[in-house]
Amino acid sequence: MTGTDKVVLVNESDDPLGVMEKQEAHIAGVLHRAFSVFIYNDKGELLIQRRAMHKYHSPGLWTNTCCSHPRQGETYEEGAKRRLMEEMGFTTDLEYLFDFVYKADVGQGLTEHELDYVFTGTYNQDPEINPEEVASYQWIKLEDLKKDMTTHPEKYTAWFKIIFKEYTHHL
Repeated sequence: MTGTDKVVLVNESDDPLGVMEKQEAHIAGVLHRAFSVFIYNDKGELLIQRRAMHKYHSPGLWTNTCCSHPRQGETYEEGAKRRLMEEMGFTTDLEYLFDFVYKADVGQGLTEHELDYVFTGTYNQDPEINPEEVASYQWIKLEDLKKDMTTHPEKYTAWFKIIFKEYTHHL
């Protein structure tokens, strides 16, 4: 990802309102399209990633398998598959679960205000992580993740805590 990446601005009905440079949108806190991906293996473990240490916000924090923004003219699912390959080095079939709007302060004067489409999928190999995006990864049982997020919330991204809570309501 570069500083010139753009996000698609929308209203809560997902009507496009234009595009804006990603960091500018996060400074302004304007609503834009996003997606979140939850990948499981056949053991029922969730693949989570630790963000690379040089990311411009939330570096070194744990988050879901993959999350980002679809490009203009790209569907949510196309964007999710593209970023899954770019970050984690694989692609798999994805199933749409739900979407919702959230707003989260991510520090440094930045706000994630997103219409987030949540997808799930299955993959049974270890990812080939892109070190520009991902510092490390782990497979974890949901019960263990819930416990750790409660005990050590500072280890997780602001949006993952919100999305995970919403996600578990939909399970």
